[in-house]
Amino acid sequence: MAKDDDGIPPDEVMRKLRDFMKKNFGDGVSLMGFPPGGGFANHLDEEESPSKSGDSSPPENDLSRRVFDFDLQPKDIKAHLDRYVVRQDEAKKALAIAVCDHYNHARYLRNHRGATAIEITKQNILILGPTGVGKTYLVKHIADLVGVPFVKADATKFSETGYVGGDVDDLIRELVRKANGDVELAEYGIVYIDEVDKLATRGQLMGRDVSGRGVQTALLKLMEETEVALRSPNDIQGQMQAMMEMSRGKGPGRQTVNTRNILFIVSGAFSGLDEIVGRRVKKAAIGFAEGPRARPDETALLRESSTKDFIDYGFEAEFVGRLPVRVVCQPLTAPDLLEIMKFSHGSLLRQYELDFEAYGMRLRFTDEALEQIANLAVEEQTGARGLVTVCERVLRNFTYELPGSAVSELVVDAALLSEPDRILKECLAKGLGAASGRALADLASFRRLFAEQHGVRITFTDEAVILLVQQAEERKMPLASLAQELFRDFHFGLKLIQKNTGQTDFLLPRSAIEDPEHYISDCIVESYGRSKAGTGRGLNPEADFPPEPDPTKIGPHDGGMA
Repeated sequence: MAKDDDGIPPDEVMRKLRDFMKKNFGDGVSLMGFPPGGGFANHLDEEESPSKSGDSSPPENDLSRRVFDFDLQPKDIKAHLDRYVVRQDEAKKALAIAVCDHYNHARYLRNHRGATAIEITKQNILILGPTGVGKTYLVKHIADLVGVPFVKADATKFSETGYVGGDVDDLIRELVRKANGDVELAEYGIVYIDEVDKLATRGQLMGRDVSGRGVQTALLKLMEETEVALRSPNDIQGQMQAMMEMSRGKGPGRQTVNTRNILFIVSGAFSGLDEIVGRRVKKAAIGFAEGPRARPDETALLRESSTKDFIDYGFEAEFVGRLPVRVVCQPLTAPDLLEIMKFSHGSLLRQYELDFEAYGMRLRFTDEALEQIANLAVEEQTGARGLVTVCERVLRNFTYELPGSAVSELVVDAALLSEPDRILKECLAKGLGAASGRALADLASFRRLFAEQHGVRITFTDEAVILLVQQAEERKMPLASLAQELFRDFHFGLKLIQKNTGQTDFLLPRSAIEDPEHYISDCIVESYGRSKAGTGRGLNPEADFPPEPDPTKIGPHDGGMA
């Protein structure tokens, strides 16, 4: 058995570790990241990163130099955000200034370590605004531009340390993972926590509030300055890996991450905060000789929010105090949503165009349709997310039916938005007109042979022909072969109906293609209730046998038959 430099047989160590894990924790827990069957020591050598090997000063990479040589100006950041996010000018300015100040301060502190460094207060940021206005988008693109590790999480998934739920310290460990183990780079990253308003604890609570006030308390330390262990005490795998490193003579190395220069940005809709601010403003106005005035809108009231309002909302004073920069995002109007679709680099229209392009189709939107989509999205009251809701609802059936058809272009106009079912049917009919002449010629041959063999004649509605063509293309088989497979025993039922009703001509709809057996069964049952002089289901006794289609002039036929 191979041994490492210290004489420890790695395969034996791995076997004992696996036995220990299985005995104490069951089969659901394993040593992830190490190959089964040995090679433990060699694997450690290959996988060691600066944070694991004990090297507290990893070499700077290109990303590190980009962060530590930060030279952006607030206007540069705002110009970058303007490409992706519509409106929110005040929020962009505040974020741009705060980010520039933060990384300029971080660069200064890094270059002036020791007694010469001055004390600098960190400018953590609080963003207020309704859902779908671009809060997350703003932060994400700032992180992309600066080039720092970026971690996003929802406040609702955390609980106070020691209780069931996520640990806020895991946010810092995730930064290290995003920095590929570069602890120093992670110490200049950005942590973004959404839905922070859900941490508010209003009213008197019985017992501990481990997911509200408890999380606020835990976040306080992170947002100010604290040391976070690289390995969680609850991470059995990490602790065992540390033991293995110690057994191999490795030094303890860098074990913690300092949060002093990590920028924290939190956001939330803060529903109801405007009412708290409104009551305070109204109370302050009592006694002054003011005439009646219109009640300010929600955005205007949020701009007037003070620290006391957040405390009344349910936040700890210390928690709010750690968020000195506060910005308010405005709700989006229909013109804003129209601008997002037409000019934003992250436009939803580009996404749908790519989706249809993958199926070999071109998708176009008219200006009139875009205006209607924007108006419908406003009614959803979910900001830019309403655009996704509206477009998905309108285009769902088109996305399902058109791929695989002969349709090469779809124009989304006012008519499609008002009557999507009719437009879809017309598109499929046009697809039939563009289908290969060979496919329809095959179908005509099948109908002629069927009439000669069984003495009854069948024709198909346009929708039935479209479905036959689509199924033949999907199954990569001639249309005549598909029809023979579908209607192999169909003539028995038709002959029985002919006996009951005298019917010889049958017009088969789409349902006859979708489920031939069920369709013919229903027709037989119906035929027993009708006299032979009457007409059975699908009967067209006045029609002559339809002419064969001209392959050079393929399209829907008169009378709805093919």
